[in-house]
Amino acid sequence: MVRKHFIFLSLSLIFLFVCGTRIMAQEAEPRIQVNVDMVQLNVAVTDNKGNYITGLRPKDFAITEDRIPQKISFASEGNAPVSTLAGMTPSNSSSSPEADQSESTDRSQSTSQHLGLLTPGANVFILFDTSNYMYRGFVYAQDAIADFVRSLENPNKVAFYSYSHDLSRASLLTSDRTQVLRGVRTTVAGDEAALYNCLLLTVKDAARYTGRKVIVVFSNGPDNASMVPPEDVAELAQSTGIVIYMISTRLAQLEPVSTAVFERMTKATGGKVYFAKNWKEENKAFASIRDDLAHLYSLSYYPQPNPNRGWRSITVKLVGPNLKNYHIRTRNGYRIQPSQGSGVMSPISELEEPVTK
Repeated sequence: MVRKHFIFLSLSLIFLFVCGTRIMAQEAEPRIQVNVDMVQLNVAVTDNKGNYITGLRPKDFAITEDRIPQKISFASEGNAPVSTLAGMTPSNSSSSPEADQSESTDRSQSTSQHLGLLTPGANVFILFDTSNYMYRGFVYAQDAIADFVRSLENPNKVAFYSYSHDLSRASLLTSDRTQVLRGVRTTVAGDEAALYNCLLLTVKDAARYTGRKVIVVFSNGPDNASMVPPEDVAELAQSTGIVIYMISTRLAQLEPVSTAVFERMTKATGGKVYFAKNWKEENKAFASIRDDLAHLYSLSYYPQPNPNRGWRSITVKLVGPNLKNYHIRTRNGYRIQPSQGSGVMSPISELEEPVTK
């Protein structure tokens, strides 16, 4: 009798051990996690006279990343609503039917989420030079900025920042034009100009938002107080999909180093630089930026498998013999950014909260 109990107990222990081992093995199996990132390009298309080309379709564009062809997933023109293209979803790299089904669900959910976040219009951050360079023509510059804010179409949201030695966030991103104009009118001229320090913080603020992100800088003179190199600012703006426009007065243009930096920075991000000699040219520059925003094509894609974890080069071309003479302006690449709290690399990162107020 004792022997029967002993055998039964032994068999029970063996059964529990085997079941526990199977459960632990199942829990130890690696879970397939799908990380879907999206790259958004803001593309201007013009003819030889600088006129905007409208009415282009997604199939008219060919995008490569490190020479790897990409498939456009979302597209829009100007402030029109963003549309999704059938079948243009992230590439499938799963290895089992179960994983295929899980990844397909993740892709569908991600596509819906991204489409919902890519709203019409742009998030426009205005960065105004209030350094001691700006004692002359200060009021005229305020007027030009105020007119620009009023002229922006309704889908656009606007933030107004100013800078001298430090950054001042006079009005955070909002659709309330009155709040922004109040921020413009309360600015006063101040200290030395730390343009690149403050522009870096503005880029970090803008990078938190989805959709089209634009920074418009009004500068009256060269940077004489920054610790941050302009190349770092330009690369972060490229990597986070932010277009930088710069309006610089004649005073800044007289400084060759600043002129070269402004031109390189704006070109790298797909923006433009304007050198305005007087308040009339300042108004024309702001009007040109407004028109540019109204005619940009937004093209988004999920990158195809690519082992490169550093700088990725982007090339955008027009397809078709009737389009080959047109000119394209957009950013030329991005650097993979580490996502916070994970080892996953992402084209668009969540950046740290800036300290300076």
